[in-house]
Amino acid sequence: MMRTRPLKVALLGCGVVGSEVTRIMTTHADDLAARIGAPVELAGIAVRRPGRVREGVPAELVTTDATALVKRGDIDVVVEVIGGIEPARTLITTAFEHGASVVSANKALVAKDGAALHAAAQERGTDLYYEAAVAGAIPLVRPLRESLAGDNINRVLGIVNGTTNFILDRMDSSGAGYSEALDEATALGYAEADPTADVEGFDAAAKAAILAGIAFHTRVTLDDVHREGITEVTAADIASAKRMGCTVKLLAICERAADGRSVTARVHPAMIPLAHPLASVREAYNAVFVEADAAGQLMFYGPGAGGSPTASAVLGDLVAACRNKLGATTGPGESAYSQLPVSPMGQVVTRYHISLDVADKPGVLAQVATVFAEHGVSIDTVRQQGKDGEASLVVVTHRASDADLSATVETLRRLDTVRDVASIMRVEGE
Repeated sequence: MMRTRPLKVALLGCGVVGSEVTRIMTTHADDLAARIGAPVELAGIAVRRPGRVREGVPAELVTTDATALVKRGDIDVVVEVIGGIEPARTLITTAFEHGASVVSANKALVAKDGAALHAAAQERGTDLYYEAAVAGAIPLVRPLRESLAGDNINRVLGIVNGTTNFILDRMDSSGAGYSEALDEATALGYAEADPTADVEGFDAAAKAAILAGIAFHTRVTLDDVHREGITEVTAADIASAKRMGCTVKLLAICERAADGRSVTARVHPAMIPLAHPLASVREAYNAVFVEADAAGQLMFYGPGAGGSPTASAVLGDLVAACRNKLGATTGPGESAYSQLPVSPMGQVVTRYHISLDVADKPGVLAQVATVFAEHGVSIDTVRQQGKDGEASLVVVTHRASDADLSATVETLRRLDTVRDVASIMRVEGE
């Protein structure tokens, strides 16, 4: 039998995502009630600019006093879609203190203070859900922490930022340079006016921290994630990747060490073979590739951002949090029992693609090969082209540590015959 007294929901933020959450809660009210077992009522919407026109948003619910809203005491679930660290962190902890569960899309906050937020929720017997914080509409957080809870996850490899994937896809398909592709992404609404969080990898790094923490049952924060953006990726890098039968993607990579005693989390551009499933992810789409002992290889694919996709993930969490309220229970909290150390980037082992500008004269190749050998970095292939006293040398290594490769490059830079180390890019997905 359905309960007639509604569960009350407070919404913090009413931008693109918040407006969609409001619309879906209104238009799908009967379906949501049937799925939850009780009606859900939007009790208040906190915004910063009350005068802004928000189509379909009841004006009587709008307030600028977010603190008073979450302190009401009759609120069952708080939905936070304002983003950033503060005031979101204070509002969420205040909601917990007053008995409300929280659904958040705030990747930056969860990546920075997830452990403290989980602890605050557990202390008050409430829930913290954040499916929408990673990869938009793609169900990923719940499968990792629930569906695969009985399995051992070894690797999570993914494209988790649509803006950068759009830019790199355009560079690959049209031959455009980075600036041209960014301009197109901005014109189409895929890139913000200030795209720094996306193109410098901050957005993807926050998501990598969340995924690594869930996958490996250990605490991983944003500070633990090695981060590189795509601003230095050139048309020449894209062309080199094509010659190798690869494409370039900004990847979030979370790995358990072979001995199981540590983990790594990193975000950087990398070449991946065209045969890999992630290579076919185009435009602004996201995809995450998961490797587990029993389940094997799994891939999750879909729109990773936007009002409707993100609102879909928020509503899924809202249904779960409301069901738990009715059943006087809570969902899964933080699982950090493994307490595995996060290894620094220097210990990460992978393949590398290095482009060198060198003097076009006898003995240069042998000299370069000697430097690689001295640092214990094995060469897989070499391609050399020369003209008018200058040459380009492309070296692809076997697997080597980041520290050994860095030492190799520093030595190469000191050679008189090496004019420039034009680019260095990792090769993944093999």
